[in-house]
Amino acid sequence: MSRKLRRLRRPLVALVALVAALAIGYAVSALRGDGHSGPVALSSLPPQVAQTVHLVEAGGPFPFREDGAVFLNAEGRLPDEPRGYYHEYTVVTLGSPDRGARRIVTGKNGEFYYTSDHYETFRRVDTTR
Repeated sequence: MSRKLRRLRRPLVALVALVAALAIGYAVSALRGDGHSGPVALSSLPPQVAQTVHLVEAGGPFPFREDGAVFLNAEGRLPDEPRGYYHEYTVVTLGSPDRGARRIVTGKNGEFYYTSDHYETFRRVDTTR
């Protein structure tokens, strides 16, 4: 191997490692559903999601006393914001004996996020579509 190629080897290996790390980070974000894959149209979600969004926009009344509670984002699946930034609302699950797993989480800047699996994954919701 020539001296010139040997000098390029280390920076090339570092560049490949950086690209791989970025690709892995992007893949993990997409799997988590934290909005990096783009917003989902409200019209493509179950009708109960739209009902909840409309209740939030109208200021209630909400079907469960827990609706409107501060969402702590303890697992860090949504963008990091100060306590009190996010609030959660129940999306009614027909046939469920309790509140079920579906929620809308709102942010103070008008963001809406939907989770169908009790905060494991989120999708940002485009309420205009």
